[in-house]
Amino acid sequence: MRPVRFCHCLMLASLIVAGNGFAQESSLPPGSTAFCLFEVPGHGEKKVFINLGIVQYIEVLRDELRISYGGGNLGSGHEVRLPIKNVDEANVFLQRLKQTAADCQRKMP
Repeated sequence: MRPVRFCHCLMLASLIVAGNGFAQESSLPPGSTAFCLFEVPGHGEKKVFINLGIVQYIEVLRDELRISYGGGNLGSGHEVRLPIKNVDEANVFLQRLKQTAADCQRKMP
């Protein structure tokens, strides 16, 4: 299966314009579109967050979802890889991302 890539601009636009869905539970203070934290599951007892404001693109593969973020020159970016069972599971995760970004935008002063 060929990866599905969203460019940075399209991904952020879709995250910000997102409709209703899963509300991210977090005790963190309200964010903004520039600093919008999202907890990444699957790191055991350690909590890991990514800033949705610096997500560059997301790849949905048959068995994995990859989130690339914080890239700069010479491959300085980072990547989160999450195992998935199918594309439907990836879509649920993407909906959570979209909802979190929409929540961050609504909480701006």
